[in-house]
Amino acid sequence: MRKIYLNGNIYTFNSNKPRVRAVVVEKGRFVDMGSTEEMLLQWGRSAHTIDLEGKTATPGLIDSHLHLSIIAGQFIHLDLTGIHSKREMLKKLKEKAEQLETGKWLVGSGWDDNLFTDGGIPTISELDHVVPANPLFIGRVCQHAALVNCKALEVSGFHVGMTVPEGGTVVLDDSTKQPTGLLLESAMDLIKEHIPSHSYDTWKEAMRKTIHFAIGKGLTSVHTNDPLYLGGLKQTWNIFDELLNGEQLGLRSNLLINHEFLPDLKELGMYTGYGNDTLQIGAVKMFADGAFGRRTALLSEPYSDAPGQYGEAMYNQEQLSEIIRQTRDLDMPIAAHTIGDKALENVLDVLDQFPVTSYRDRFIHTQVLREDLISRLAHPNRIADIQPRFVASDFPWVEKRLGKDRIKLSYAWKSLIDSGVICAGGSDAPVEPVDPLLGIHAALTRKKPGQTHSFYPEQKLSMREAFRLFTELGAYPTNEETVKGTIARGKLADMTVFSTNPFTMEDADELLTTEIEMTIIGGEIKYRK
Repeated sequence: MRKIYLNGNIYTFNSNKPRVRAVVVEKGRFVDMGSTEEMLLQWGRSAHTIDLEGKTATPGLIDSHLHLSIIAGQFIHLDLTGIHSKREMLKKLKEKAEQLETGKWLVGSGWDDNLFTDGGIPTISELDHVVPANPLFIGRVCQHAALVNCKALEVSGFHVGMTVPEGGTVVLDDSTKQPTGLLLESAMDLIKEHIPSHSYDTWKEAMRKTIHFAIGKGLTSVHTNDPLYLGGLKQTWNIFDELLNGEQLGLRSNLLINHEFLPDLKELGMYTGYGNDTLQIGAVKMFADGAFGRRTALLSEPYSDAPGQYGEAMYNQEQLSEIIRQTRDLDMPIAAHTIGDKALENVLDVLDQFPVTSYRDRFIHTQVLREDLISRLAHPNRIADIQPRFVASDFPWVEKRLGKDRIKLSYAWKSLIDSGVICAGGSDAPVEPVDPLLGIHAALTRKKPGQTHSFYPEQKLSMREAFRLFTELGAYPTNEETVKGTIARGKLADMTVFSTNPFTMEDADELLTTEIEMTIIGGEIKYRK
């Protein structure tokens, strides 16, 4: 059925018609746009009309990098997000353990020691005290570290002489040389492989809730990385396929596939672009380094607050080359996690030895930069997947990690854009909240909500630039700029409708109270306040 969304204040991000009052939709795509009177006159016969009542709309919001499966895990496991003290975390762990049968795993995630007001992370003895009879695994908010108790080490058969996967660290006490309970990077796999997996139906129900949650935040498309959490490539695809193509929940999803599943891609005959407008296979995901929280992001110069520490390379150059060679053998692009400047340099050095593909290579995070690296990113076949909300969470503590000189070209979104680098905006949820308006607010203000001080304000973006990250530019990483990201004839009819007009705000903090009125995907209202 033909639909006309009328009486709106619609910002199209289309230079031919930058603002319109009405759009016409047929078969899930925009067919025309203009004034309400014109659209009713030309298309009104037999059309279903939806009155936007003067509300502001933009192209549908796109998150270029998140983890829907880890968000889904928060519907299943203990969620420790936002806890502000070690004492509070230990209390929650104790309460949860008392609800479990002896021997059952206690799994959780979301803790962030940078928020703690009462000292450092819990010791293994403190964890054993509150969770004595259950193996424990709780992931840090960044997903690059975890805490375990002695029961988890025992169940997993861990011993100090065990070989740790490359790129990982089991942190030992300096004096006793015994585990402190903290595991970094791939060392977490020593424990994870012993945690019982959830049933297909459990994951599917949690993903259903997660998709509805994301749509309620105004998102119409996401680029999500999930096979390591959802039981492999085939199961991940099946869950998404049943929910999106089967139940038609709506959220357009581009699946980043971890490089460990390259053989599965080949066996299943899948490739970048495989699927349809609702569900597609995307790039091949790989990790080049870690994160700042535990100083595992790989830097070219030592950490300013830890001389002698440079971070961790997940793979050496020969291994990186082999992963990229296998990816290129399938004519697929990579999506490389690169937080530190040395990690970015390492990946670029290898990529330069290979021909480009028809799809763009992606560099996820790109937080620490150098002028020479920015110029190498300014290439039509390369994308910087950035997360503006990291500014609000990481400053000011990250300044101590990087020092006064290096910080000037870190989290430098404006410098990237002005240098011609194609940037797409994301959240890395659940590391940051899935709400795209928080990412837009951070790109505008360079500060936490309620804070007065902006961090390196010369890197602030305008409202239009910030929204472009989450609309028009969000389509570029998946080569979909001709089918979505702006409102134009023939493009997918995706829109997000807001309670206020962001483009006339005098104070960017008004975004913090702005609500999503509607999320429209393929012309269908998938969420209404």
